[in-house]
Amino acid sequence: MTKTQKIITAFLAVTACVLVSLVGYIGWQTYQDWAGQPLGAALPTSPYTPIGMPATWTATTGPANLRPFINSTPTRPPLCGGPKVMNILAIGSDTRSTGYTWGLSDVMRVVRLDFTKPSITVLDFPRDLWVKIPYISDNLNGQDHEKLNQAYLYGNPGDGFHYWDNPSAGPGLLALTLDLNFGVKVDHYLAVNMQTFVKMVDAVGGVDVKLDQNYGGGHLQRGNEHLNGTEALALARNRTEGVFSRGSNQDIVLCALQKKLTSPDVITEIPSLIQSFQGSVQTDLSPAIMSQLACLATQVPRKNIGLYSFPENLFTGTRIYDPVFKKDVFIWDVDFMILRNYVAQFQSGSWPDTGSGTSTSSGSSQGASFCQ
Repeated sequence: MTKTQKIITAFLAVTACVLVSLVGYIGWQTYQDWAGQPLGAALPTSPYTPIGMPATWTATTGPANLRPFINSTPTRPPLCGGPKVMNILAIGSDTRSTGYTWGLSDVMRVVRLDFTKPSITVLDFPRDLWVKIPYISDNLNGQDHEKLNQAYLYGNPGDGFHYWDNPSAGPGLLALTLDLNFGVKVDHYLAVNMQTFVKMVDAVGGVDVKLDQNYGGGHLQRGNEHLNGTEALALARNRTEGVFSRGSNQDIVLCALQKKLTSPDVITEIPSLIQSFQGSVQTDLSPAIMSQLACLATQVPRKNIGLYSFPENLFTGTRIYDPVFKKDVFIWDVDFMILRNYVAQFQSGSWPDTGSGTSTSSGSSQGASFCQ
């Protein structure tokens, strides 16, 4: 090979490397752009200012493990490339259709994901709270209060509703309502209807639960049971033992589903599962964030996954006249300031203490249950 040929060959080789690198970079950037795009409209910026809580506030009632508010700086970087903390509003819609234009929010939970501890804590909100809902009074002849689960319905684009025009729709209006009444701050949302939930459970091969009593007239027996999607939904919606028992039943299903999703034979299928359900849920999560969540789920000790509800003794059942429905409706009478205090502690990470969890996923103690 002559000197000239060597120079030309070297030039072509370098040019090829540059082109390959450029194509690779463009491909990576395209993937990054796709992965970073949320699958739905982002939440609106809240106009409400939360009420500041005293730095040493502790509750007078509720779980014994409630601790004073302590500001602490994480000693380790966040796992999975995530932020230090992420809060997600998880919604279960009671619509039986395949869409989200109708339906109340049957389940409303704030999920706090700590990427540094790591831990996952979940706070349940009762649907029968009589709350102020922004942006609805002009459509309801001045009526600005309704049950909490109505906010989701009024924000979605169903016929006769869609009382505000923000593209985040029902999840966005529900997020604003939780913020206005209780000081809840969330970063993202995920809403799932009943049909999609059933399909999700079936897609992972069902879930295994341990029941401490019979359910559904004996259809589900006390002890170990394997549930398909329809059975899991029936258990999650069961409230024969009272309204608060439904939250405990949901905890059983959620813990079982989390365990299944982090099992070795399912974890590798999560990306394809996410893709198959794209368009079947309401969410502003991006594929990149979903990957972070899947990564975190595999690294959180099960004792650090806690599902919580407000202490039952704070609530008194009563009825109030609803001008919209022109009848008395059932609501929970409760001091909202106390709930605000609990929310502030929950979002600061000072309550509850997941490390002290000892109860099982099939039961609750003082409004708490832990996945095992």
